[in-house]
Amino acid sequence: MTEHHHDHDHGDVFHSHAPAGRMKLAFFLTLVILGVELLGGWLSHSLALLSDAGHVLTDLLAIGLSWYAMKQSEKPANEGMTFGYYRAGILAAFINGITLILITLWILWEAFHRFKHPEQVSPTWMFVSAGVGLVMNLYLGLGMRHEENINVRSAVLHMLGDAAASAGVIVGGIIIVFTKWYVIDPTLSVLIALLIARGAWKIVKQTVSVLMEGTPAGIEIQKVVNAITSVQGIQHVHDLHVWTITSGRNALSCHVVVDGKMTVEGTQNLLRDAEHKLVHLGIGHVTIQAEDPTHLHDESILCTSDRLEEHHH
Repeated sequence: MTEHHHDHDHGDVFHSHAPAGRMKLAFFLTLVILGVELLGGWLSHSLALLSDAGHVLTDLLAIGLSWYAMKQSEKPANEGMTFGYYRAGILAAFINGITLILITLWILWEAFHRFKHPEQVSPTWMFVSAGVGLVMNLYLGLGMRHEENINVRSAVLHMLGDAAASAGVIVGGIIIVFTKWYVIDPTLSVLIALLIARGAWKIVKQTVSVLMEGTPAGIEIQKVVNAITSVQGIQHVHDLHVWTITSGRNALSCHVVVDGKMTVEGTQNLLRDAEHKLVHLGIGHVTIQAEDPTHLHDESILCTSDRLEEHHH
C-alpha cells in the first residue's frame, strides 16, 4: 500500500521561478562584464585583467548552465523521467564546482609564474574595468545569496569569487601605483584562489552526496524511525531509504508492520499520521508500504537482503 505526499508540504524549500528569472539577468549582466574586462585588459595591457576576463567567461558558462538546468527542472515529470528534471540542477552544480576547482588551479599556476617574473601593469583602465566587474558581481551575488538551491549557490560563488578577483585587481592596482610592488598581484590571486577552492569543495561534496543517494544533510535516520514508530499502530519499520531528489526536496520510502486485521481505511490513517510527522522533519515526498507481521522481508531498518528470495527456493 502506497501513500503519496499530501498538500501541506512544509518540507519543500525549493523555489524555481524567481531564481530562473534572476539567472537570466545574471547571464546578460555577466556578458557585459566580460566585454568591459576584455576591452580594459586590451587597453591597459594588463594580464591580470585579461585573466579576470577568463574567469568571467567561466562564470558566464556556469550561470548559463545553471539557468538552463533551472528551466529543465520546471519541466513536468514524464514516463521517461518519473521524478522530472530536478537532478539537472544538481548536475549543473557539480560541473560548476569542478570548474571552480580547475579555475583555482589555473590561478595558482599563473601566480607561480608571476612570482618568478613580476609584470608591469598600467592601472587606470584596470580600475575602471575591475570596478564595473566588482559592482555588477556584488549586485548579482548578494542579491541571490539567501537562495537555498545548491545550483543557485554554486553560481553565486562564481559571482562572489569574481567580485573578489575584481577587488583584488583594484587593490593591487592602488598598491602598484604608490609602490611599484608588482608582486602584490599574484599574492592577491593566491588568496582569492584559496577562497574559491574552499567553497567549490563544499559544493562538490554536497552534489556527490545527492548523486550517490546519500542521506540528506540534517536528517537523522534514528529520528525518522522514531517519528514513524511513534504513530500508534505501527509496530516496526524496515527497508528504509531517505534521499534527496534535488536541493530542498527530500524523499523517503519504507515498509511498516501493522496489525494484519486492520482495514484499508485504518491503515491509511496511520500512514497519513506518519507522513505528517515526516513533513515536520523536512521530508515531503513519502512512499510507505504497509505489511502484516507475517511479511517475508529482512527485519533490519536499512534492508540489505531479502527473505523473499530464500522463500522461493
